[in-house]
Parts: sequence; structure tokens; C-alpha cells
Amino acid sequence: MAQVFLAKFRLQRSRNGDRFMFYRTEYQWVYNILEKKKEADRIVYEDTDPDTGFILLPDMNWDPTDTSALYLVAIVHKHDIKSLRDLDTGSLPLLQNILMKGLKAIQDTYDIPASKLNVYIHYQPSYYHFHVHFTNVKFEAPGFGADRAHLLADVINNIQLYGDFYKKKTLTFLVREQEDLYMKFKDAGYFDCSDI
Repeated sequence: MAQVFLAKFRLQRSRNGDRFMFYRTEYQWVYNILEKKKEADRIVYEDTDPDTGFILLPDMNWDPTDTSALYLVAIVHKHDIKSLRDLDTGSLPLLQNILMKGLKAIQDTYDIPASKLNVYIHYQPSYYHFHVHFTNVKFEAPGFGADRAHLLADVINNIQLYGDFYKKKTLTFLVREQEDLYMKFKDAGYFDCSDI
């Protein structure tokens, strides 16, 4: 049986001060979507602004005929934001734009109001090109638990209060033994499994 470990990290730093490289850089599939080389027929909405723009499209596993299980993802056009840790006051226009226009596009396309949607960011994300999840509140989305999901409205508010909130905040998340991230932490000496 695989073990699950709770990890708390500030600034994603290893014990020797080097930044962990948790993410891969091979995300050509994301760039293909952004450049409309793939999935162009699935795009629900696009804002082409290079700084605040994004593409909103259905999650690969969602059956679009079942709006009670609605699951869309907004993928930002900017390539320099990898995760929640990269967000600060300069990110507010982007985040507010995704929230406002994403909710409107879903209302216009699927007739689902904002009050019936969860809008959130994963940390750690499943891939390190910044994206935001939109799901129907009726849908029990994987990764919507308190150990991984951060509501976009809360993220915006936290940054408005403290511009560098996510650069300083200790974030708690689960790491499963079968994940590559677990091995990186273990190799850096974060887990002592002798007491399990």
C-alpha cells in the first residue's frame, strides 16, 4: 500500500537553499493548445491579451453533455507563471480577468451561474504552466480537497492584503509515495520513514 505524506514548505526551498525543480519543462502539449495547433475546436472562450489572456476549454475527462459534472480549465497565455508560488500583486489583473471572464463565458455557454461553480488553483499543480479549474459545485472533482485546492477568490483577496502572500506562505499539501515529487523530497532528506 502506498504511503501518503503531509508536506509543509515555505518558498519551495531545499535544505541547502537551492530551489527545487519540481516541474518539467516539456509542456509542448500546453503550447500546442495555446497556439491552437491542438484542441482548437474545444475552446469555449479565449482572451488573447498576452498578459491577462487565457484559453478556457473542457477538461479532457469531462463529458460535455453532463453539465452537473462541468469541468473546464483556463490556461494562461503567459509562460512565466508556473504555480501559485509565482503569484503576486502583478498577477492581480490576470487573476481577476480569469475569474470575471471565465464565469461569464460559463454562464453564457452553459447557463450555469457563478454561485454554482468552484473556481480554484491546485498546489501542487498537475502541470507547471499556470491554469485555473472551473467545476460545478455538484461535481466531486479530484483535487478539490483542502490539501490541494485554493479558491481563486481567496487567492485574489490574499494577494490584495499582502502582495507577496504566496511567496512567503507555508503551504501544506499531500505527497503520495508513487509521485515523482515524493522522491525529490525524500532525496533531499525531508521524509524519515523509519517511524512508519
